Amino acid sequence: MTNLQPQLAAHKGPRGEILVELKRAQPLTAKQLAEKLGVSPNAIRHHLKELEAEGLIAYGREHRGVGAPTFAYRLSGAGEALFPRRYEETLTELLQRVTEKAGRSAAVELLEGHYATLTRRLLSELDGVVGSDRVAAIARLMSEAGYMAEWQEDEGAFRLSEHNCAIRAVAERYPEVCAAEARFLQAVLGGTVDRRTHIVSGCNACEYAITFPSSPEPREPS
Repeated sequence: MTNLQPQLAAHKGPRGEILVELKRAQPLTAKQLAEKLGVSPNAIRHHLKELEAEGLIAYGREHRGVGAPTFAYRLSGAGEALFPRRYEETLTELLQRVTEKAGRSAAVELLEGHYATLTRRLLSELDGVVGSDRVAAIARLMSEAGYMAEWQEDEGAFRLSEHNCAIRAVAERYPEVCAAEARFLQAVLGGTVDRRTHIVSGCNACEYAITFPSSPEPREPS
């Protein structure tokens, strides 16, 4: 489970949990939120009304199957801003200056150099760590950097999900950073990494499918 971020400190308890659930999988109905948090729909609606009054969420009508449309909730711009985007503005300005002085390729090289340095450091720190422990370590690192990362394992395959992009404005302007992140994950994890969803493309998370090579079968003695 991903911990609440410091920016949500003023929204502890159910309201903070609602914001996190919406960040993970919006839009959601009051019924879906109630099921996820294990409380009554009436209690959820009370908190939703408060969050809407604060301008942190918005709702719209959605048709889901047969029957009348239902209300589904999502984060507003102010709600999205509660989640960390560390150094985003400073980094964007820095890259813009580099681009103006030395060209776009120099800015991209700067981003790629950052991931190359991080890769070397983590390969040293994670020496001897394999499989699920390695995926868990990377998820912790990404969460500490503001990406709200979590991981799951299913029959030997892994899924790493980043529910928040801490540098979204940078990724939108320099999509090469997303490719650099994918290469970084593949190098550090030592397995095959396939990005399935992408925040910049409008998805709720950047989700990676990870598989590790099978251990070779023991050879029969001759």
